[in-house]
Amino acid sequence: MIQQPGSSGLVQAVASDKRGIGYSGIGYKTADVRAVPLAAEAGDTPIPPTIEHAYSDEYPLSRSLLLMVNHKPGTKLDPLRREFVRYVLSQQGQADVVKDGYFPISAPMAERQLKLLGIETGH
Repeated sequence: MIQQPGSSGLVQAVASDKRGIGYSGIGYKTADVRAVPLAAEAGDTPIPPTIEHAYSDEYPLSRSLLLMVNHKPGTKLDPLRREFVRYVLSQQGQADVVKDGYFPISAPMAERQLKLLGIETGH
């Protein structure tokens, strides 16, 4: 077993070894490697690593990435943080997420988070 300093290095190492196998976030996937279907238990049908299976938690290694914002609980976000969160959860922000190789959140998920934070959506 060889340990790599980061996900990018791991993916490059797997790509250069025809018998290579590794674990990394979907955003690091390249054309030289493939994400494989996995089964939670021996004998189960392997689940493909699709956006639908990640959202439904059927894919055994799916997880959400969290955004943490430093502000006092129970208070409104200051304008800079509010606009940053609004951008991240916007259609453009999620397009940037996809451009970087990750799965986006759905519009209803984004709306729900904005509402929880008391951020107006402009709809």
